[in-house]
Amino acid sequence: MTDSEIHSKRDRDAIADVWRRTLSQIPTQFGRLAYFAGLCNPNTGIYEHHGLAALFGDEASRTALVESHAETFAAWLAMPLERQKADLDAYLSGLDEDKTSVVRNWLSSHSYQNLMPALARETAKALFMSDMEALVGILKCEYGVVYPDPDA
Repeated sequence: MTDSEIHSKRDRDAIADVWRRTLSQIPTQFGRLAYFAGLCNPNTGIYEHHGLAALFGDEASRTALVESHAETFAAWLAMPLERQKADLDAYLSGLDEDKTSVVRNWLSSHSYQNLMPALARETAKALFMSDMEALVGILKCEYGVVYPDPDA
């Protein structure tokens, strides 16, 4: 087996491990996006997962996380808006925080933009932001979130 084949197998094993052990425990696509975003160091843009790195090495771990984040992002974007809404509702229901507070925070901070993989195409990022703005607008109405309009 060549070095390239060994690295490729290690990368595949790391990806399989991420999906089997962790992602299968996160019931929503949005929750998975949040999980991956939390593993990406905002100062360096490098994914860090010490347990995965200890098992497979830094390079294989990072490759697995980058690829898994991209796959999860693509899966979210492939969902029709109606399914995204249901997934987002399920995500919010699983949080300890008050849904109204979360939606109010999203309205002011747009923190959901941090869930996108850094290497995503600009068109995919624009679609994500458009979908999220529509979804947050729907949630704002559903939960009766009062948020001051800066243009009012």
